[in-house]
Amino acid sequence: MKYIVVTGGVLSGLGKGITASSIALLMKCCGHKVTMIKIDPYLNCDAGTMNPYQHGEVFVLDDGGEVDLDLGNYERFLDINLTREHNITTGKVYGAVIEKERRGDYLGKTVQIIPHITDEIRNRIKDVAKKSKADISIVELGGTVGDIESMPFLEALRQLHNEVGSENLIFVHTTLVPVIGAVGEQKTKPTQHSVKELMSLGIQPDIIVCRSTKPLGWDIREKISNFCSVPFDAVVSVHDLSNTYAVPLLLHKQGLTKHVLKALKRPNITPDLSKWKSFVKKTEDCKKNITIAMIGKYTNLKDSYISYIKAFQHAGAECGAKIEIKWIEAEALEHLSPQNGKGKYFAKTHTSNNHTYNEELMKRELNDVHGIVIPGGFGERGILGKLRTIRYARENKIPFLGVCLGFQLTVIEFCRNVLGMDGSNSTEFDPKTKYPVVYILPEQKGVDKLGGTMRLGTLPTKIKKGSLAHRLYKKTDISERHRHRYEVNPAYIKKVESHGLRFTGKSPDGRRMEIAELTTHPFFIASQFHPELKSRPGKTAPLFLGLAKACLEYSKD
Repeated sequence: MKYIVVTGGVLSGLGKGITASSIALLMKCCGHKVTMIKIDPYLNCDAGTMNPYQHGEVFVLDDGGEVDLDLGNYERFLDINLTREHNITTGKVYGAVIEKERRGDYLGKTVQIIPHITDEIRNRIKDVAKKSKADISIVELGGTVGDIESMPFLEALRQLHNEVGSENLIFVHTTLVPVIGAVGEQKTKPTQHSVKELMSLGIQPDIIVCRSTKPLGWDIREKISNFCSVPFDAVVSVHDLSNTYAVPLLLHKQGLTKHVLKALKRPNITPDLSKWKSFVKKTEDCKKNITIAMIGKYTNLKDSYISYIKAFQHAGAECGAKIEIKWIEAEALEHLSPQNGKGKYFAKTHTSNNHTYNEELMKRELNDVHGIVIPGGFGERGILGKLRTIRYARENKIPFLGVCLGFQLTVIEFCRNVLGMDGSNSTEFDPKTKYPVVYILPEQKGVDKLGGTMRLGTLPTKIKKGSLAHRLYKKTDISERHRHRYEVNPAYIKKVESHGLRFTGKSPDGRRMEIAELTTHPFFIASQFHPELKSRPGKTAPLFLGLAKACLEYSKD
């Protein structure tokens, strides 16, 4: 087994995940079977209970694992399906060690960080690598070198390096090379100090990936090489790119592939990047332009919706369109007035149907968009703004896609404004609603823990022949990933369908509604599952591709 460990220094958000994914892709294109592991040093057992503003999107895997968004990058770059075991956290490690101590597995020994915690970390890494039957395992350590919570993991990785040898494990360190505005010179000191910190822990990086606003100068690379004790060709420049899918090509162009293979004592093979180059070219050669409104609750942090962004990028490449996302905070649509046409942010959320709906004011916010998406989410905040948007899309024939919460709100809006059931709601927002058209899943009743208790992971859906969903998926049996506690109340299904909102996707037993579509609308569809989570380059999520194509048609009108 060969290991490539990716660490980060100076500050977070440098793109370790993209760097790790890009290296993995290069190794895969050389013919190696590759797997990836993400280490998150936080004490949470997983990302499931985190607010998206804390850590970005919660990415859900086939087995229901709620993990860091970087695993989404891994799956998209490598076109593989990972498991919850590929995400190692401090919470999981300490929890396992404490459980073993309670069982008496340590035979009376004093349980310590070294060796018990570090052994647990090393064993988990090796077990995942072995189960994956991979040739190369890429391990990304989250956080920044110097963080207290990262120390046990760095020590475990140092021990693993000693165990398997330098020819079987190499370290790739990502750092920042900033430019001081007044001087205009690229500065290497942050990189020097970061590498010094790493070396003080017994780890010598083999490759340094330098993030910068523009390509590194020759002299800067030479300086880093000298001060950080790495070969000149092992100092790699990754400047800002508008398209992260182009990063593997940038790394390969600088000889990174050759250097990694040499360090791991593998044959020097030229990777076959033809398909990847073709996809990147498609993303950059889009001739048409469309705008899609994303009505969200966490729009100030775009990483909260990273899988949506990537799904749109995949769809745009496939249909030759550059898709611009117009980010709209849902709460901004709740209090519109002629004097305040741009929407003022109010903390108080209203979920009743008593507030005046003004189509002209909604049009002022949405007149420049070709399509609308209502993404998933939790909680009452911004619900009225989303409901108003769904109504506007429905009544004005604007291409529309609802996902998870967007699916549930689509049913609620329809019941309120088409069926005349004023006050229809989800019991998540109003437990005493007169019309509980969305209610908690039976198996969720009595659940008193939040972590890992929702309806999670890949589940099957049966699609009705002849429906819009069938035309998009081109099959009747699909499997998509879920993350929700509430569902459409079966008591209202017949009444809803009798007025034109059809449930064309259901669980195999017919009990759970999975897809809804409006038969009188050019493109109006919503899914309880999250199609964006399985979208890959060249394998666009069908609902997102369908929306993009519908937007292109709408833009011609």
